[in-house]
Amino acid sequence: MESFAATHGFPPGQNAVSLATDESHQATEALVDLTPIPSDLTTLYWVISEASLPDLDVGYFIHSPTTVAGHFQEYGSPGIDGEPIVLVFASDGGGNLFAIGDSGRIWRSTMASWFDDFEVVAASLQEFLERLSRLAAAQP
Repeated sequence: MESFAATHGFPPGQNAVSLATDESHQATEALVDLTPIPSDLTTLYWVISEASLPDLDVGYFIHSPTTVAGHFQEYGSPGIDGEPIVLVFASDGGGNLFAIGDSGRIWRSTMASWFDDFEVVAASLQEFLERLSRLAAAQP
C-alpha cells in the first residue's frame, strides 16, 4: 500500500468483501423468488453479500443481492441473444456492467449502459472471480 499512490496517482481506497449474513441470505431468497438466477450466483451470495474493490485495476464491484433485485425491477434484464435470463451483478470503475446469463457465462457491457451491446468475458462465474484474484495477486 505504501507504493500505491506513487504508482497510481491517487491514494488507495477501502477494498472490502462482505461476508453473507442472515439478511443477505433473505435478500438472495427474495431475488430467487423474483426471477430465476444461475445457481453459481446463488452460491456466491450464500458466501459473500458484496465486494467493493476500488483499487483492483479499474475497480470492481460485486453488487449485493438487494441491489441486483432493485436493478432488475427498475431496468429489467439486458437483452442478450441466446440468454433468456440475464442479471447484472457487478460493475467496474468505468461504469461497465457485468451480467451473468442463464448459460452461466459472464458478459460485460461494451459501454456504461444497460442497453448497449454486451460481450462474453468469462465462461463462468468461477473464471470471472479467478481473473479478479489474479489481478489482486499482481497488484504492486
